[in-house]
Amino acid sequence: MNEETCVIISRRCQIAKAKSQEKRVNINSEIKAPEVRAIDPEGNQLGVIPLNSALSKAEDYGLDLVEISPNANPPVCKIMDYGRFRYQQDKKQQEAKKKQSAIQIKEIKVRPKTDAHDLEIKLGHIRKFVSKNNKVKVTLMFRGREITMTDRGREMLDRIAEHASEFASVEQPPKMEGRTMTMVLGPK
Repeated sequence: MNEETCVIISRRCQIAKAKSQEKRVNINSEIKAPEVRAIDPEGNQLGVIPLNSALSKAEDYGLDLVEISPNANPPVCKIMDYGRFRYQQDKKQQEAKKKQSAIQIKEIKVRPKTDAHDLEIKLGHIRKFVSKNNKVKVTLMFRGREITMTDRGREMLDRIAEHASEFASVEQPPKMEGRTMTMVLGPK
């Protein structure tokens, strides 16, 4: 076997291992507990019964016995259609993913000698980013001898924060890191 084949086989093993580690639900004969707390398809409790009688009741209904809570003592199992259960779980995960909003951090770079008009344009960009619920990292870079003008740089960042105060709030005040001074603005 050459090196490429070994890498491909190794990758396939990693993928298979990751899939097997997904949250696995035991059904029917996979359930190992001798007694289970059974729930029928309508949601009524059948009580704590032996596994064999719970499996026979599930068979009477023509459905599966699904282990809902494996860590309980005894485990909680419900009689239901497993395919439908998996479908509903996948739908819930998709809905949860849709509702997640990924906040990005956008960056605006300025210099101590940035002109007032250029600063207005940068403020327009900040307004646009914040209106889309993104955070904005304002980076002020010092080059060469400009490093002696840190007070001027802080004044500029304070001015930006003051102008942006109507639509953004300062989440991280100006902070000096090497030759750069940074400040983070977030939506109000």
